[in-house]
Amino acid sequence: MTIPDYQTLMRPVLEYLADGGEHRLRDLKEAMADQFNLTAEERAQMTPSGRSRLIYNRVGWATSYLAQAGLIHRPRRGYSVITAEGRRVLAEHPDRVDLTVLEQFEPFRAFRDRARNRDGKKTPQPPVDLDDSIATPQDLIDAAVLENQATLETELLDRALTLSPTGFEDLVIRLLEKMGYGRAGNVERTSASGDAGVDGIISQDPLGLDRIYVQAKRYALDRTVDRPRIHEFAGALLGKQGDRGVFITTSSFTRGALLEAERINARIELIDGARLARLLVQYGVGVQELHTVVLHRIDEDFFEEI
Repeated sequence: MTIPDYQTLMRPVLEYLADGGEHRLRDLKEAMADQFNLTAEERAQMTPSGRSRLIYNRVGWATSYLAQAGLIHRPRRGYSVITAEGRRVLAEHPDRVDLTVLEQFEPFRAFRDRARNRDGKKTPQPPVDLDDSIATPQDLIDAAVLENQATLETELLDRALTLSPTGFEDLVIRLLEKMGYGRAGNVERTSASGDAGVDGIISQDPLGLDRIYVQAKRYALDRTVDRPRIHEFAGALLGKQGDRGVFITTSSFTRGALLEAERINARIELIDGARLARLLVQYGVGVQELHTVVLHRIDEDFFEEI
C-alpha cells in the first residue's frame, strides 16, 4: 500500500483519538503506519529533504491542520486530544475528512486567509493549490512557505499562552533584544520587582537616558485589551516621566484602545497577537530553521555570451 497523503490521514487520526484520551504524537504516527499496513521500506522512506520520515511528516501535517480547525487540541507538548467538534465531524463524515470539511470551520478559514494574505491586505488573493497541475515549482514553494508560516504563527501563540506571566514577559524581552532594541544600552524585565504598570525597560543608551517602557500581557485569544488598560499604561509612563511605550499582547486591541493610543501625548506602539507571532518568526525567537530550498534557472546572459 502506498503512503497516504495528509488529507487521507485526517479521519484515521480523529478515529485514533476518539477514545478521548491524550495521545503522544509519536504513538499516533506509529499507529497510522500500522493502520495503513506500510512495509518496512515505506516506513523508512524519507522526505526529499532527508530530515524526517515521510509518513511521520504527513501525520504531522494532518494533526496540524486538524488543530487549526479546532477538531483536536494539544494540551501539552507532543500530545493531542479530540475536541467536541472533532467528534461531531467523525459522526457527520463517516467516509473522509479533508480540507473541504475543514473549510467549514471559521478558525481554519482564518488560518488559510493568513497564509494567503501576508501583505496585510483585506482582499483575499486566489489560493495556489499545492496539487494544482498548472502551478509552477515557484508557485508551489511560495504557497507551502506561506501556509507553513501561518501554521507556525498559530502554534507560537498557542505556546505563548502556556507560559507563565513572567515567562511571557521573558519571551517579549528576548524578542525586543533580537529586534535590536537596547543594543547600546540594555533590556530588562521589571515586573518581578513590583514596578507597577511596567513589565520591562529598554535603555537605548549606556546611561539609560533614552528609555522605552514595555507592558506584556498574556491574554486568551478571545479576550481583548480595551481603552482603560491603555490609559493605565499611559499613566505609568507619566509617573516615570516617559513618553514612549510598547504594549504587547497575545490577544487583540479594541477600537477604543487603538484610539486611546493615538490620543495621548505619549507615543505607544500596540502589538497584538498576530503581529507578535509574525515578529517571533521574522527574528527567529522560539523557532528553528528547518529547511532551505534553492531554485535554479537558466542564465540566459551566460549562453548569449559564449
